[in-house]
Amino acid sequence: MINEFYKARLSGKSVIRELSEYATARGQEIGYENVFDYSLGNPSVPCPQNYTEAVIRLHQQENPMALHGYSPSLGNTAVRETVAKHLERRFGLPYRTEHIFMTSGAAGAIAHAVRLVTKPGDKVLGFAPFFPEYRPYINDSGAQLSIVPADFSNFQINMEAFEKELTPDTQAVLINSPNNPSGVVYSEETIREMANLLYKKQEEFGHDIFLISDEPYREIIFDGKTAPYPAAYYDNTITCYSFSKSMSLPGERIGYLAVCPRATDAEILAVICGQISRGIGHNCPSSTPQLAMAACIDETSDISVYEKNRNILYKEMTAMGFSIVKPGGTFYILPKALEADSVAFCQKAKKYDLILVPADGFGCPGYFRMAYCIDTEKVERSIPVLRKFVESEYGQR
Repeated sequence: MINEFYKARLSGKSVIRELSEYATARGQEIGYENVFDYSLGNPSVPCPQNYTEAVIRLHQQENPMALHGYSPSLGNTAVRETVAKHLERRFGLPYRTEHIFMTSGAAGAIAHAVRLVTKPGDKVLGFAPFFPEYRPYINDSGAQLSIVPADFSNFQINMEAFEKELTPDTQAVLINSPNNPSGVVYSEETIREMANLLYKKQEEFGHDIFLISDEPYREIIFDGKTAPYPAAYYDNTITCYSFSKSMSLPGERIGYLAVCPRATDAEILAVICGQISRGIGHNCPSSTPQLAMAACIDETSDISVYEKNRNILYKEMTAMGFSIVKPGGTFYILPKALEADSVAFCQKAKKYDLILVPADGFGCPGYFRMAYCIDTEKVERSIPVLRKFVESEYGQR
């Protein structure tokens, strides 16, 4: 018999994917260059040349039996050591090989992290705005995701609401900074205040509360700034990272889980992930992307285009009357729609071949997300179309 739980999911397909598929189909009709597709967070710049060269070198020079054979269940040991040294060098924490578990992107890291520190029925707290796939990531593990409402003034953590939601059944907190969908980077003040509150509640409740920090956009920061590294502020932190965005490698599905060396049972948590893998069929990512990534771990793609696109959209759209919290990173922007119903707003935009994503599923009804990881030339061509849409549908100039 077919599992009815997953069968029912067919009627709840990702809005982002649906809009992306619509944009592709529309592009076949009128030419994709004429569809202003802001739906999908797919990087628009090439991966580092050194990554490509590393892949070629591996396939030309390595023993194929060794290269294509099974990796250890925790990931290639030399790669894990490289990741640990990279994190120690950057953030000053004494990471070692035993703290690292290689994963299929940040999603694989979160899937392991939540199973590592919760059991069915436990509560995991997240914060609006949030990536909608967090719901299946968390709830399918048997834990339950509860969302703290957004602070719409700046999209930092709503600390008052957070403290109210921190109850004794809370075993983990999930954060995402730089944030999808808002582009906001949590400030050092926010991270410190959150950490202090978690330390306080750990003592009050008499049990550990783990922080699961989802950081695939950590390198995409604007205005010459850097993002605070949560593990440096809170010991019980599990960092979930992906090279999908920083190196433009989403199709390679390569990332890692890093246990803060100061965490409770830090020396065995990554090892336990290998046991979790047995139950969810993860069994570590492919060997080639592990080794190629390790060869250029300190590099990123040329991600400067995202800041350029941010600047164009923020300037032009605020001039059109949109209310926007200025993104500090990522390649997303989250304007407030020009009517209360953001779904209706985005439907109207489709008439102009503008593909915008309503943010209801992100925990922000009345807002919409734009993924501006597209060519700058296309961003510039979209501005007159956006202006026409706003003027025609809402009478704003």
